[in-house]
Amino acid sequence: MPELPEVEALAAFLRENAVGHVLARADLASVQAIKTFDPPLSALGGLEIAGASRHGKFLDLDVSGLHLVVHLARAGWLHWRTGLPTAPPKPGKGPLALRVHLESKDGTPPNGFDLTEQGTRKGLAVYVVRSPSEVPGIARLGPDALEVDRELFAALMAGRSGQLKGALTDQTLIAGIGNAYSDEILHAARLSPFKGADKLKDDELVRLFDAMRATLTDALDRQQGQKAATMKGEKRSGLQVHARTGLPCPVCGDTVREVSFADTSLQYCPTCQTGGKPLADRRMSKLLR
Repeated sequence: MPELPEVEALAAFLRENAVGHVLARADLASVQAIKTFDPPLSALGGLEIAGASRHGKFLDLDVSGLHLVVHLARAGWLHWRTGLPTAPPKPGKGPLALRVHLESKDGTPPNGFDLTEQGTRKGLAVYVVRSPSEVPGIARLGPDALEVDRELFAALMAGRSGQLKGALTDQTLIAGIGNAYSDEILHAARLSPFKGADKLKDDELVRLFDAMRATLTDALDRQQGQKAATMKGEKRSGLQVHARTGLPCPVCGDTVREVSFADTSLQYCPTCQTGGKPLADRRMSKLLR
């Protein structure tokens, strides 16, 4: 899932490559991806792209005062294209959700980008709005993970019941962190994902806050300047525990373990995070009964 560092890097990429160009047209290939109808998608045609920014994990393209807002969900991505085909794509064919054509400035083949989503579970969402605050998910966002200070972070954790993993990924509490970076942050902070958010000691709060800032800042630094096509690989290369089940922890050498849930999973290192004790995998426990 694209998270704060990747979405911020995509916004920077679009600022460099799309801002200042006229959006010629946008072709919808997946009807279920579009979540708004007023203004219509066609209203973007002929308008100049004025900016690109991020709200949590939402990508926001300012098109002369209208906003094309995208949430890439779990398996969505942006692909920059040179010389897009002129014929509109056929709806429902393949992973393509939206194709955006830009007008050429110098007679060269026009550039643009595709928004795609792999897999059968579709969650990619496209909004055309007059203000980003009209997008329900943006309106509910908590403070951005890179903008909270230590005092606010401590207050947010103290007021949250439940486990740390859920607290870090709750977008209404702190915006921008998803499944992958929450695993990485907890590993760097040497904290169990199952520890209660409101049970943190002062030194643990400091470790968690510092790990959040360092993990996200480091990931963002690695992503800056990357092309859209290389960002996913850059993300994977920097992960310590997430998606590394069964591999040795780069810090202590212990085997990275996994806890599975209905539609997701988390990874952690027992030695670094849980005093050497494996966490209960509820799904596996049910299978063994």
